[in-house]
Amino acid sequence: MRVVIAKPLHTFARHALLLAGAVALPALAGPALANPTIVFDLENGKILQHQEAFERWYPASLTKLMTAYVAFRAIAAGEVQLDSPIKVTKRSASEPPSKMGFKPGSVMRLDNALKMMLVKSANDVAMAIGENIGGSQAAFAERMNAEARRLGMTGSHFVNPNGLFSPDQYTTARDLGLLVMAIRTEFPQYASWFSIEGLAVGKKRIPNYNLLIGRYPGADGMKTGFVCPSGFNLIGSATRDGRTLVAVVLGEKSAITRAETVARLLDHGFATPTAGWLTVAALPSYGDTTSVNDLNDEICRKKPAKEQSEAAAPVGDKKAPKSPYQKKLDAPTLVAVGLGGATGPIPKAMLDGSGREFADVPLPSWRPDLPPPPGAEPAVIGSATAAQNVQPAKAMN
Repeated sequence: MRVVIAKPLHTFARHALLLAGAVALPALAGPALANPTIVFDLENGKILQHQEAFERWYPASLTKLMTAYVAFRAIAAGEVQLDSPIKVTKRSASEPPSKMGFKPGSVMRLDNALKMMLVKSANDVAMAIGENIGGSQAAFAERMNAEARRLGMTGSHFVNPNGLFSPDQYTTARDLGLLVMAIRTEFPQYASWFSIEGLAVGKKRIPNYNLLIGRYPGADGMKTGFVCPSGFNLIGSATRDGRTLVAVVLGEKSAITRAETVARLLDHGFATPTAGWLTVAALPSYGDTTSVNDLNDEICRKKPAKEQSEAAAPVGDKKAPKSPYQKKLDAPTLVAVGLGGATGPIPKAMLDGSGREFADVPLPSWRPDLPPPPGAEPAVIGSATAAQNVQPAKAMN
């Protein structure tokens, strides 16, 4: 059972005043939501509904949206190109599932890497993107935090590019709204990547973990996330009659319930002709903005591993009608991705002062012209064309 600590009366009063700035939505079926949520119009950022929007939450793989945003900014700045090589490092290859399972030294195009990260939510690929574009995980995290500050994401902090759990990595529903608006408005050329129904990697078929894609009318994005402390997170977007709405839901109990909740929020949003006057950027802070909610015991304690997965179905009455978001797509459109084909320039972060690659070292932990620090792992040497085979993708943890 989840324990909710009572808040002072003035906090609820202030929250009610804030909600007055957004169009009230009809009550959702079932008990009232306790999760952080926000629903807004993408074109102008005007809010239709919000709840606990400033409560800190573990982002899990929603982190990968910031990783993609930093990569898009790096492309725009000329640091890297879509066909630039992203080399799998020893560190990235060792990241736990969900992952692609490529061997250290394997090389892929940046655009393929981003698609695998966004659709498969591959932790190893996300780390490889971060290391190659940033030069190291720490340097890439600095860039993530710099972008967060620039966007006004005041309740967020990042330490890794894939969202694997760290107590120091957190965000808020409102901050994620700001990030989504930045991605979709600054880089519309990549919008289709967030609505890919599935990937084809050789003979392997990988469906999108976002169950709205291909099932909810007009669904066109964006990302799922899950670790035990966060619960099941989902940012869903949909476009109907030229109007795009975005719903952020954090801390749901399963992959199915998060899809159903986002779908209901979007349904109510589309049924509301106009949003309120408050925008995501102008929404005043409220509630507890310092504590991070941890759902580990509620989501994962004493539950089998198969229920601790983005692919898991909810536990319930087996005789109950099947959710439309549990059904497999009849003929999903697949996008082919894989290794090789990286003929573009090497990311600038992987070059030394003379423009040469760092001795082809996939683990960018120190400059090769300096002695390694004590205790550092040995370098892993890999060919720029090595490891064209694809190891089986492992199950989501």
